[in-house]
This record gives sequence, structure tokens and C-alpha cells, in this order.
Amino acid sequence: MTKVRKALFPVGGRGTRFLPATKSIPKEMLPVIDKPLIQYAVEEAQAAGIEEFIFITGRGKTVIQDHFDYSYELNTELEKQNNEALIENIDRVVFDPGKICYIRQQMPLGLGHAVWCARNFIGDEPVAILLADDLISAQTPCLKQMIEAYKPGQNMVAIQQVPDDQVHQYGVIKCGTQDGQLIEAKQIVEKPTLDQAPSNKAVIGRYILEGSIFKELETLKTGRNNEIQLTDAIEQTRQKGTPLVGYEFEGQRFDCGTKLGLINASISLALNRIDTKTEMHDILKTLTKSGGC
Repeated sequence: MTKVRKALFPVGGRGTRFLPATKSIPKEMLPVIDKPLIQYAVEEAQAAGIEEFIFITGRGKTVIQDHFDYSYELNTELEKQNNEALIENIDRVVFDPGKICYIRQQMPLGLGHAVWCARNFIGDEPVAILLADDLISAQTPCLKQMIEAYKPGQNMVAIQQVPDDQVHQYGVIKCGTQDGQLIEAKQIVEKPTLDQAPSNKAVIGRYILEGSIFKELETLKTGRNNEIQLTDAIEQTRQKGTPLVGYEFEGQRFDCGTKLGLINASISLALNRIDTKTEMHDILKTLTKSGGC
């Protein structure tokens, strides 16, 4: 069985929804409690057994590289303080040489183009793709759930039912037969209007794709928003014989590509962390009593 060893993290977006904060800080580095968004995605990939981590970056994103690098100055200072617990915490996402690389996407031409930029680093292997905007809190990490259900020779996308008024924001699948959490996808459509949507089963930011996706992206014409759409390439490979399945994952997904989604993630995770839940409950009670929420 072909193992899913590599993961892509497209982090080249401009983050305009979070301006002015993202004028100098990549949106992927916005914190949820005490970790940046991108770290949650990386830790999810680590827990799923991923061995190689590939970031598709853009201008102004070097702080992401610094975050996953070893900091001699910081570690030295923490050693002086005998703070071994914090050292262990920050070194958890420092990778061995050769396990991580960064590829520059010179032009923001869409998610499909970002994925295509990594073609020479993936080859014919299956690859996992994680979008940091989607933070998924689950007892078993979402990507691990998918890898355990994945079969070589197929493409797999994480899916979730969304309200009708949100269908136009997502790629959406046409549902075929269902086997547990796996649903055969007879079609996948990028951001359809509600009357054109084949269902309300929307693609969330987790994918496992066969290496053949790169050949399709090579010749794919621009689609919606004049960008190279990954959804269109997946549909083309499906039409050419590569099965596509949707995986209904277990867990809570937070859309951290929006301001309220990021706030929701911070509050929800704080309410479930041992070191923050008591104080977070007290804060919410105080706000409720004072009429602040």
C-alpha cells in the first residue's frame, strides 16, 4: 500500500480579510490562544504520520520559516531559566534537516497553481494538502482519519454539510453511494450557486490527492476568479477515471479565514483546555452579567 508521506501547506495568500493586522503578519501566523493557525495544521499532519512538510509561500511570509526553525537565542535564554517544559513545547515543530522545504509562489494564481508549484517535490506519490484556515478540533486528527480510510488510486476530500446560504462559498460534491463516512463523489463543482449545487456537502480544507493531479494542473485553464482552481483539476481527473470520494470527518471545524471564525476557535479551544477553561468560563459569565454578550 502506498503510504501518504508528504503534505503541502499553501500559505501564499494575502489575508486581506484581516487587514490591517495582516499588513505585516501572515494570516497563517494569527494566534489561536498561544499557537499560530499554521501550527495547528502542521501538528495535525505530524499526528497523521506525515514525514515531509512542504510550504508554498509568497512575499512577506519568511516569518513562517522562522517559526519552524530552531532559535538558538530563545532556547539559550529558556535554558538559563530552567524552563525545560517550554523548550520542549516550542521545539515540537522544529524539523530535522531535509524534512521541511519552502517553495515560492511568485504570483497568486489560485490554490491549484500553488499546489502545482510543488510538483517536482511530490512526483507520482499521493500527497496530503492542508489549508490552515480550516482549524479542525477532533479526538482523532482529521487527516489521520482520512489516511486510515484512504485507498491508493483514488482522490479524497474532507466534506461537511453546510447551510444552503453558504454553499456558494465552497467546492461541492454530487453524492453517490455511501459507505460509513465515505461518500462516492460523482461530480465536484467549485462555488456553485444554490440552484446549481449538486448537494450541500462542501469540501473542507483537507485533501489526499494522487500524483496525477499535477499533470492535470499543468494544462488546466483558469476558472472562477481567473485562477487555477484545484477543484477543477480534481473534477478533470475524476472524469478521466480516478475515483473521487468525500470523507465526512468527525470533529469540529472552525473557519478561521473569517474574523468571527477565528474568535470562535479561540474561545471554544480555551473552554476545552485545562489551563484556560476555568478563567474562560469566568470571563464569559462576567460579560453575560454586564450585558457585554
